[in-house]
Amino acid sequence: MVLVKKVKRMTRAEAEAIFARFAEIEPEPKGELDYVDAFTLLVAVVLSAQATDAGVNKATRRLFELAPSPAAMVALGVEGIEEHIKTIGLFRGKAKNVYALSQMLIDLHGGEVPGDREALEALPGVGRKTANVVLNIWFKQPTIAVDTHLFRVGNRTGLAPGKTPLEVEKALTKMVPARFMLHAHHWLILHGRYICKARKPECWRCPIVQWCRFEPKSPPPNKPLPKHV
Repeated sequence: MVLVKKVKRMTRAEAEAIFARFAEIEPEPKGELDYVDAFTLLVAVVLSAQATDAGVNKATRRLFELAPSPAAMVALGVEGIEEHIKTIGLFRGKAKNVYALSQMLIDLHGGEVPGDREALEALPGVGRKTANVVLNIWFKQPTIAVDTHLFRVGNRTGLAPGKTPLEVEKALTKMVPARFMLHAHHWLILHGRYICKARKPECWRCPIVQWCRFEPKSPPPNKPLPKHV
């Protein structure tokens, strides 16, 4: 992750205002990965590393039909998993991890996805970010998973500056008001994905622009010249 230009940190009052605005616009934000239970969510998140949610959803549609459980995934085998996710980046390594984590869920957790961080992070292919996503979405824990979008938004806006994803996560944990913690992850990732974009943030339509520390603000795109008759 590349650290963006250093800016002045927001105040807690400004952070409160930002999340109140997010909540006003979208009270119940949702992730964009397709899943039906904790296991398919876990697999989808593991596969989403360095891949788009749309690409993962396309690949897992058939995979989850054939292997909706750890036992079925193990029965499919590494090569069988590869066949269905080969359109995703790093698919060979991911297939091995999905197979191995499925086997571990069977061996250690009775085929169920554990609801605590330590057990999740012990699974192959599961790091802190993946664990946080699963804990947040499925187990409704107020965790924040810092991906490239959250890292960028946290630094660029001044909401949670940090040199590493963990620093940004800890800063966000302190800055986000408790009543907004459950949904903070989704609000920020969607904001970074669709408005506060990496190359050119769309400041002209940003709902939190008045509190954002980023300068200079991006102007709206030029309107096309009228056609001459």
